[in-house]
Amino acid sequence: MHYFIEFLISMVPLIELRGAIPYSVGFGLNMPLAYLIAIVGNILPMPFIFLFARRILVWGAKVNWPKGLGWVGKFFKFCLEKGEKGGKVLTSKAGRSTYLALLLFVGIPLPGTGGWTGTLAASILDLDFKKSMVAVFLGILLAGIIMGVVSFLIFGTLNAV
Repeated sequence: MHYFIEFLISMVPLIELRGAIPYSVGFGLNMPLAYLIAIVGNILPMPFIFLFARRILVWGAKVNWPKGLGWVGKFFKFCLEKGEKGGKVLTSKAGRSTYLALLLFVGIPLPGTGGWTGTLAASILDLDFKKSMVAVFLGILLAGIIMGVVSFLIFGTLNAV
């Protein structure tokens, strides 16, 4: 059951495997298997995000939502602006190394970065699908390694105390 919960956590925007890996370490799950499950769960939505998210967000931001549902349009607009902002930061710092910057943007586990935001930014910037997916995949692998090491250090320290 813990592996299924970990899989679901890794698919949640903004949490992704940054939450799934510490969950796995905290519950003492088999780390090679847990790492694989978190990676698959995190990667699974990425092609769909690249191909459809921008279209849906643009549509949702423009819809005249009924009374009481105006927050939905604001949420769509927020996500679109977040992706555009991430894309501008990515391209301004990257220059010719856009895909390397995308990999690092996804791979360094900071708030607001990750597979969802990186893929949305790549989609908004109209980057190449295959190159973007490779960069995001490698970034997710990097983030998983970093989160695994940090989680082991934190939980190891807590268990020692």
